[in-house]
Amino acid sequence: MQWIKLFDSEDEAKKQIPVTRSIAVVAAGQEICIAHTPSGLFAVENLCPHLGDALSRGTTNYLNEIICPWHSYRFHLISGEECKGRTRPLKRFTLETREGGVYVEVPEETVESQTSAS
Repeated sequence: MQWIKLFDSEDEAKKQIPVTRSIAVVAAGQEICIAHTPSGLFAVENLCPHLGDALSRGTTNYLNEIICPWHSYRFHLISGEECKGRTRPLKRFTLETREGGVYVEVPEETVESQTSAS
């Protein structure tokens, strides 16, 4: 696994991503949705497993769910599970706030496949 810095601080991340919103970032070639709820920041795959719309275009709610903008599928950001079990769970990524910033952990195979594809 590799840690990639996304923001210089948690405050910066929360300024860029208001509560109930999310953004897409690319880390080691992996498109990741960073979502902000009242409980904090979460990182999940950006594409909805139902039909592939960008979850970063959706919103979050007080239940720590991200809501797909296309068909309103709701995914719990802690477990990745869709609230009604209609599709596979989201892939989740670990976020860590350190003295030097906010980092996301991505699998080495993602990094290696990007390196070998170049």
